[in-house]
Parts: sequence; C-alpha cells; structure tokens
Amino acid sequence: MRATKILATMALVGAGLSLGACSSIRETRGYVVDSVLLNTVQPGIDNQRSVEMTLGRPTFTSQFGEPTWYYVSSTTGRKPFVRPSIREHQVLAVKFGPDGNVISADRSGVDQVVYLTPDGDKTPTLGRERGFLEDLFGNIGTVGQPGLGGQQGPGR
Repeated sequence: MRATKILATMALVGAGLSLGACSSIRETRGYVVDSVLLNTVQPGIDNQRSVEMTLGRPTFTSQFGEPTWYYVSSTTGRKPFVRPSIREHQVLAVKFGPDGNVISADRSGVDQVVYLTPDGDKTPTLGRERGFLEDLFGNIGTVGQPGLGGQQGPGR
C-alpha cells in the first residue's frame, strides 16, 4: 500500500515536471522599451544630443537619405525545440533635419514585420550558368588578348 502511494506521488511529480518543460520561453531582444521615455521625444524641441541622452544609442542608424535613428525591440516566444515566433515588435524611427533637430518620431509594430522564406539552397545570380569544365578551362587562350586589361603578350 505504501509503495503504491510513493509510485503515485512520483507519477504526479513527473507529470508536473513534464508539463513545465512544455511552457513557452519568452526572450526580449534589442532596445528595452520604456514608454515614458519614448513619449518624451518631441519634434521641433529635441535634437540628436537630447535624444541620445534620453533614449541612449540607437539600435542602428540610416546610411542614406535623411539621418534617422532606429530603436528596435522584439519579444519572441517559443516552445522547446521549435523555431521562435515574434510576439511583440516595436520600432521607433527618429528622423533628424539638417540642423540636427528632430523632425518626426514614428512608431511601428508587428504589422510591419516581413517574413522571408529562402527559395531552396541556392542564391540566384545574374549571368550565365557555367559548368565545372568551363570554370576549370575557361581562361585558356584569354591571357594577353587585346582589351582585357592585361599586358599585350609576353615582355610588353
């Protein structure tokens, strides 16, 4: 009788542990969002220095066009052994004018996330397809030909 109670207790503990292992794992990546600080950035009042002092360094900055700082935050959830899925996603884009003052501060969410699926295991490239033998022997006879940028024969 006592062995039965011990087995029943062990079974309940094992079931509880196995259910706990199936719970979702939550991970936050990128900028830690503080809505009070995000709401303090005001166009026409703040500049690059005040934004950096308030929000810190951006996640990344624009390389072309208007100077824009991006603060990106993602919260993912996943079950063990499964690819993570995005639960929450926020991007704050702070655009600056030529004088360094804030022009706009726009927020976007998970509705702007694009899911990319690779097409096979090859990357498509422009140009013609070459076989192994063309790669191996393709340059024979082209060395020293006019217009290819090299010397025009031996010794020249």
